[in-house]
Amino acid sequence: MAEFARYYVLFLINFGRNVAKFFVTRFNALLDVFRVDIPKYFSDFIKAAPSFNAGSWIVFVITFLLSFAFLFFLIFRIAQLLRRYIFFRAKEVEKDQLLEEVAKQKDKVAKLMIEKNQIYSMKMSGGKVVDGSNETAKSADEGEKVKSVEGLPIQYSRFAKLSMLDEKYKIDEPFLATPDYERLKLNDIVDMFVNYAASQHHLYYKKDVIRSYFSGMAITKVIILEGISGTGKTSLPYAMGKFFDHSTTIVSVQPSWRDRGDLLGYLNEFTKTFNETDFLVSLYESTYREDPSFIILDEMNLARIEYYFAEFLSIMEMPNIDEWKIDVVSTPKEDDPKHIVDGKILVPQSLWFIGTANQDDSTFTITDKVYDRAVTIDLNKRADYFDAPLTPSLKISADFLYYLFVKAQKEITVSDKSKESLSKIDAYMLDNFKVTFGNRILKQIYNFVPVYVACGGTEEEALDFMLMSKIFRKLGTVNLVFLKKELNSLITLLDNLFGKNKLEKSITYIKELIRKA
Repeated sequence: MAEFARYYVLFLINFGRNVAKFFVTRFNALLDVFRVDIPKYFSDFIKAAPSFNAGSWIVFVITFLLSFAFLFFLIFRIAQLLRRYIFFRAKEVEKDQLLEEVAKQKDKVAKLMIEKNQIYSMKMSGGKVVDGSNETAKSADEGEKVKSVEGLPIQYSRFAKLSMLDEKYKIDEPFLATPDYERLKLNDIVDMFVNYAASQHHLYYKKDVIRSYFSGMAITKVIILEGISGTGKTSLPYAMGKFFDHSTTIVSVQPSWRDRGDLLGYLNEFTKTFNETDFLVSLYESTYREDPSFIILDEMNLARIEYYFAEFLSIMEMPNIDEWKIDVVSTPKEDDPKHIVDGKILVPQSLWFIGTANQDDSTFTITDKVYDRAVTIDLNKRADYFDAPLTPSLKISADFLYYLFVKAQKEITVSDKSKESLSKIDAYMLDNFKVTFGNRILKQIYNFVPVYVACGGTEEEALDFMLMSKIFRKLGTVNLVFLKKELNSLITLLDNLFGKNKLEKSITYIKELIRKA
């Protein structure tokens, strides 16, 4: 033991001396540079300088400057590399700190999402959240303990709001009163709504506008309400939702919308939750309901409709309504909401999309692709006040409305005279303006007119509306400077086919085109 101690002490002494010698040697070498080497450089230069001629001095100056520049550049590059290394290390340290902070913030976001879901569950259940032993359901992503709505456990999936709707409709399924099919007619529903809007909401609409609205519902899922501000474009579908005892969702279209993600939402890869928009929530809720539902796309032409709404326009052309499915997520999960099957949601037949549009410099032009698939109603002035009897809301199903639509289309048909007149108008439009009806528009006319008549209107009024909104509207994109004669002849043709000024809307529209040409 003592021998090892003596050995280890001697080892430490020798090691210390070697370390000290290393630093002393390095220090003396550095000291010699200033004490011996530099003075020797000057001494050697002084001895050699007297023998320099003019050429030597020139070479000396050039060589000295080049050497000095090289030395300066070398020192500068070394300093630059050191500086970059120091900054790099600082950034790496800062990056590590940021990653740590991001991880902390992610944990906070996850906790806030859980709290948000709990608050939303309270809202959906009328503030009734039950605390109990069954409050042990865990989130699929976070594994947090959550509460239950009225004793029903809630599985917090990546679709927080949609999952809450699943729980809501487990508890509170909507009740629909079924009216007597033989008693209630379409013209009765039109009258009831006009009186309901006036008596309950102080909103006044002409019956021909409401007839066009219901007839449009019979042939398409997209209705566009155009006109100047303050004419009740947004109020009409809002009041219609209240009339059917189901609040309408208003979605404000933003100019920045470029694709379906702006409308439906998207999966946040950071939080692993889906950013659910009001549009998606309303679309999903309509899959549970049987009564007519409406979603308003307010100022829908602030962005290009064929960008963010293209998928809906496409699927609604499919004859099989079971194929009206919208992709929500590409990778489905078992805990996804009930009505999202294989990552898709089925657009229900009880839902209509109502777009409002102003035509000014801040908006995009609505293309023919959109107009052809929609029914467009112009609202450019308010209806006059009238005294309406107090009228309650109406609880009916969308299926019942479709029953009335189909019944009208079976019992009422477009007259042969009107079909012949449409054929002549089609030929004139093709010859003079290169605009034609097309099979889609003809089918829409033949289905629209019977419903409009069943709503209390006339065949001429229905044809006038469809010709103006579907055919003559296309003339707005044609260069009409040299076609005033043809436009005047078109007015004469309409008067000859249907009677003097019978197609009032169409003739007024054509005269406006002549004035602008």
